[in-house]
Amino acid sequence: MVVIKAFKWFHPPKEIAKDLASRPYDVLDSQEARKEAEWNQYSLLHIIKPEIDLPIDMDLHDEAVYNKAKENFETFKKNWWLKKDEKDCLYIYAQTMNWKTQYGIVACASVEDYMTGKIRKHELTRKDKEKDRMKHVRITNANMEPVFFAYPANLELDGIINNIVKNQKPEYDFVAELDGFGHQFRVISDNDIVKKFVEIFADIPFTYVADWHHRTAAAALVGNEKKNQNPNHTWNEEYNYFLAVHFPDNQLHIMDYNRVVKDLNWMEESDFINKLSEDFDIEEKWESEYRPTKLHEFSMYLWWKWYCLNAKTWRYDDNDPIWVLDVTILSNLVLDKLLEIKDLRTDKRIDFVWGLRWLGELKRRVDSSEMKVAFALYPVSMKQLIDIADSGNIMPPKTTWFEPKLRSWLVVHELDVTM
Repeated sequence: MVVIKAFKWFHPPKEIAKDLASRPYDVLDSQEARKEAEWNQYSLLHIIKPEIDLPIDMDLHDEAVYNKAKENFETFKKNWWLKKDEKDCLYIYAQTMNWKTQYGIVACASVEDYMTGKIRKHELTRKDKEKDRMKHVRITNANMEPVFFAYPANLELDGIINNIVKNQKPEYDFVAELDGFGHQFRVISDNDIVKKFVEIFADIPFTYVADWHHRTAAAALVGNEKKNQNPNHTWNEEYNYFLAVHFPDNQLHIMDYNRVVKDLNWMEESDFINKLSEDFDIEEKWESEYRPTKLHEFSMYLWWKWYCLNAKTWRYDDNDPIWVLDVTILSNLVLDKLLEIKDLRTDKRIDFVWGLRWLGELKRRVDSSEMKVAFALYPVSMKQLIDIADSGNIMPPKTTWFEPKLRSWLVVHELDVTM
């Protein structure tokens, strides 16, 4: 049984909605955020990356940064740039990328479901990132950005959502100028429909964190913290829930998450290829770019040319949810075995290039001599992600990249509010 809950949303007036929308806090650095919000007082970046309104040399974890987030949030509310509704509702968030649309249900998820494992994870989280977002949630007393969940596709939910989309005009409807992705937002205020959504989710055994594990952990841990600090806790408090967008698993698209490495661990190119041949069948490719076409096939860019690497069948285990992953195969047989890169999270010799940057970015970084070799991987599937989460295992770092990303702005969830 999974719990979702309707809630009273903070949202912008229609005339400033597109300007208030921003990319998530963790997909752009402070310099990019400053540039993006430089002439835009409405941008939510002023709250989710408040360092942009402070001196450029400010420590990102200085208390002044978190205090600025609170100050800016209060300003947004005072100016009615974010206004709170009076009725608990659910919401449908539609995202369109490359003429394909996915429909998410915006609802509060249960802190208790996260703590008891009904919300399943596939990545580890770093304590420093958790601590940062927990401080942000505490000081703003709100989930300023939703997290990104998946649920097993459900035909009944699909039918209800399709009917809403067909018969109800969106509250917001715009195309983001930066990437060309479309965003629509519809409010579900009918009590009977809200109740039906809640009932259907009550029959779903698990939901899955698709993206933003750190933000999910921070939101849930703050809610649990508030519960433990309240001697009169009743389970009805708003802090028992946090903001999430739930997408059916069959609509989500995972992009490749590729690797570039600075050196060959003192090997010559020919020696490196010879050692690779112990575990891979290797074929030179004469295309200007070569992308893997199936699982266990890799593209490698080295020595001004592309290679196709096919892992030999005895070097992986299709029955093991971790060993069958291409990121595991590459890490074990190449990065660790040949290049002596042991920890993908901390080793400075490796960097990661996500799918929307395409193969040209891999080629550019090698041709410029910034990096020595690049590897492109076939994307992980949603089935692989769910199999790993269900088995209690954890994916290696930098395995999944979801597009399109959720826009930050559409809805804000306030904590410590009487229900």
